[in-house]
Amino acid sequence: MGQDDCIKVIGMKFKIHQTHHTICDFDQIYKYIEDNAQAKKGEIHLFPENFLTGYPLADLCLSKSFIKSYEKLLSKVEKFTKNLPKGAHLLMGGLNYEYTDSDIPSKIKNVIYHISKDGMRDIYTKQLLPNYDIFDEKKYYSAGNEKAILEIEGLKLGLLICEDMWTSNVHDIDPVGKFKAGEIDIMINLSASPYNLGKFNKRVSRAKSISNKLQAPFVYVNRVGGEDEILFDGRSFIQESDETFYTANLFSEDTFEYELKSDYKYSTPVDDKEENTWESLFNARVDKDHKIKELNDDDCFELLEALKFGFNEYARKSYFNNFTIALSGGIDSALVLALIRLGLKEGHYLEAVYMPSIYSSPLSYDLSSELCKNLGIPLYNLPIKFLHSTAKNAMGGTFSMPFEGIADENIQSRLRGTLLYARSNQINSMVVNTSNKSELTVGYSTQYGDSVGAISLLGDLYKTEVYALCRYINKNHGNIIPKGIIDRPPTAELREGQVDSASLPEYETLDSIAEYLLSNRYTKEDILNFGFNREEIDLVFNLYKKTEYKRSQFCPIIKVSAKSFGFGYRIPIAKQSSYLFAEGDK
Repeated sequence: MGQDDCIKVIGMKFKIHQTHHTICDFDQIYKYIEDNAQAKKGEIHLFPENFLTGYPLADLCLSKSFIKSYEKLLSKVEKFTKNLPKGAHLLMGGLNYEYTDSDIPSKIKNVIYHISKDGMRDIYTKQLLPNYDIFDEKKYYSAGNEKAILEIEGLKLGLLICEDMWTSNVHDIDPVGKFKAGEIDIMINLSASPYNLGKFNKRVSRAKSISNKLQAPFVYVNRVGGEDEILFDGRSFIQESDETFYTANLFSEDTFEYELKSDYKYSTPVDDKEENTWESLFNARVDKDHKIKELNDDDCFELLEALKFGFNEYARKSYFNNFTIALSGGIDSALVLALIRLGLKEGHYLEAVYMPSIYSSPLSYDLSSELCKNLGIPLYNLPIKFLHSTAKNAMGGTFSMPFEGIADENIQSRLRGTLLYARSNQINSMVVNTSNKSELTVGYSTQYGDSVGAISLLGDLYKTEVYALCRYINKNHGNIIPKGIIDRPPTAELREGQVDSASLPEYETLDSIAEYLLSNRYTKEDILNFGFNREEIDLVFNLYKKTEYKRSQFCPIIKVSAKSFGFGYRIPIAKQSSYLFAEGDK
């Protein structure tokens, strides 16, 4: 730190547990406590928010079976406290239930438990309950309203839970503001904070502001996990004024120790004007030229780790070891296959199936074959041209009308989906979706065709970001994705000479318009004033509003941005849409 001469050691040691366990796996949770929470005198062990249950629970926290199992865990932890030496302390997140006379939960509180030889007691209740995007905590939990300062061995510990550290116009209280500078020796935040690209820097920025304001170190303890669509990245850290220490691992369990010191020189507090939490959902990820912000190498590394982690978490918790990917010779399916191959675990089996129609070019097979050879993945050639011909003749003969246009195009995609799931049943494999965020925005996929799959790896990546991630993978993993896949014009190959650009704006334009649209902050007229073409704006908006039914039936999407489709995106299907897409004030 460069200031060792003005630091004296207080002597209290903190051990940060960045944990990774499955939601409501109470045996696993207790085993972790038994194996890792044997604190010594003069130690304080810190665990994440809702460590004792996992997060998010949604309606699980209302289930009687869940509650009974959780209460058994609390009883075991209470007995465990008897083994702790005097002067050893644990702080861990959990739930506290209150009941009606009919044994129905009347209140559920998100709390911090203080565990020592004297027993187990809840000492703080979360004050800010987020209720936006993926969060719906007010549906389940009752908020606290008091600050907490825990005094241990003469030290004063300030306590916060996750959202309590953030500022927002949607919150009518400021838990951090209840503390005065110099009032505490250290601020502790137990979190279950979901991941999105850029989130870590926001956490550090906010922690720096709090540390300088309160003139105390800030300890941030986060969990790790992939819970369906939501990722928890860990990266717990210590913030002392403007310096960040002991950053824990990304997407993996970790522990580290921190020895509390005093007399550290803090910077002058500055006004924290950064928009946080709720407000971040209205920020479009575009640059000054109104293009999607370009991913740098650090961004690509992080996204690659996030998607590999999220996929393996979903597969493990869904009990799948075999995976089947439909390979088309295009960039989306190539990226999905490469991502899974790069993160493939021992004992897993990955295969690709190429299903050409009469419109598929020889180049598509050649590129698919080259990719699979590079990855060491088996490629199966399963043509659909005869099935397509049979279906076309049957439909035309039965309904006495030509079977052509969009009906003829979509039957090809749906035949592929049928064959994929037939193969899935043969070997008990998970079919993985290959659609991207650009396609989801405008409904550019066939329902029950190329939209099929158990999980979507690219559903929160725009097409331009798909290209960026492919280039990054090639730069760092030996050009495993053939250059021809990256260079060829995007096409669905469902009719002769088809290219995406004949039906849609160029993806660079489409992605920017889509990002402005999804930020909820801009009208069509606003976007027109940014220099976009009115016809292209109208096309994107019209396709978006007509395809809500497709998005509502889409598979889970691994969330990597602040605003994604999926769990946090809740839009009515049946609605009057015209007023939503008016030009606005001119």
